[in-house]
Amino acid sequence: MSRITTTRLADSRELIYFDDPGTPERTPESLVDHRPLPARGEPGDVRYDALSGDWVAIAAHRQSRTHLPPADQCPICPTTPANPSEIPAPDYDVVVFENRFPSLGPAMGDIPTAPAPGHNGHGLTGPAFGRCEVVAFTPQHTGSFAELGETRARTVIEAWAQRTEALSALPGIKQVFPFENRGADIGVTLHHPHGQIYAYPYVTPRAEQLGAVARKYYDDVDAKETLAASLLRAERNDGSRMVLEAKHFSAYVPFAARWPLEIHLVPHRSVPDLAALTGEERDELSHVYLDLLKRLDSLYPTPMPYISAWHQAPLDPVLRPAGQLHLQLTSPRRAADKLKYLAGSEAAMGAFINDTTPEAVAERLRSVAAAPSGKSMEGSRA
Repeated sequence: MSRITTTRLADSRELIYFDDPGTPERTPESLVDHRPLPARGEPGDVRYDALSGDWVAIAAHRQSRTHLPPADQCPICPTTPANPSEIPAPDYDVVVFENRFPSLGPAMGDIPTAPAPGHNGHGLTGPAFGRCEVVAFTPQHTGSFAELGETRARTVIEAWAQRTEALSALPGIKQVFPFENRGADIGVTLHHPHGQIYAYPYVTPRAEQLGAVARKYYDDVDAKETLAASLLRAERNDGSRMVLEAKHFSAYVPFAARWPLEIHLVPHRSVPDLAALTGEERDELSHVYLDLLKRLDSLYPTPMPYISAWHQAPLDPVLRPAGQLHLQLTSPRRAADKLKYLAGSEAAMGAFINDTTPEAVAERLRSVAAAPSGKSMEGSRA
């Protein structure tokens, strides 16, 4: 279990240290942010799209956010005299803090109720309530999650689980989404290994769509089995798209994969979110998740760009019982030197066309051994 230490940055944003087992206790100085930061701004807006029924966050203040800073000015490296960063400590293991340039928040509350179907709703707006957090995986500026050791990966998982539980309890929050964008081809603007967590004041369009399908299945089957559990059982029985099977988790390429590389990692036990995993399940997850990321990096000579998306059941009381935690790991890379771009069919119509076959992708992922990382990123204390 990670030691958790909470403090506040100079502009009142929350920062939380998650320490690996055996890390010495934190000094008082590591909790103090000495920067003369301006006061936090008000949230942007969420606007209701009457054509689709979706909420859209309007966050023009993010135009001034940090963009590809030089390594000696990285805002999530440990603080030094020359670089007073977002993290006051001169060293750390894993740290979570509120984003200085959030899409949602910092205020919390309920957004307006969407109009009933058939009503216009044009012009409906409200404050962009919610919370956006940054999760720094390591104090080292270069590298990737795949290069973490299992101890550090386990600490990150503990942070995801703790933040999922805490954010789910905040006023107005309807969905909690941990994710990582990796690589310039994905649009990453800060190369230090990190992820993010969004706590939305609404159920996102994709979660709403998946949740509605899952709820219908759940209501139609006598055993009250989740759709995700049923699909996992079918994939394990078939075997042609399986990537790995462990005691508590299995990974497969979905039958109708949308992306050139797409893997779903699913727990064998139906749980709504990361917070519901047992200690033993979290231990295994730290191993199998690293295994998958290393397999991705073994496919081509250069590191794989990807989006790692943790689908957790929305907090909506109708959708949540049918929801199940799973990871969707995707990459737009369709060959060593080719990317898939979302063009007309995908971007405008949401009708995906995949240039690879799921069975062939699964075979490739099975055949590549999870490459050793070559170095440890457990942190300077390791």
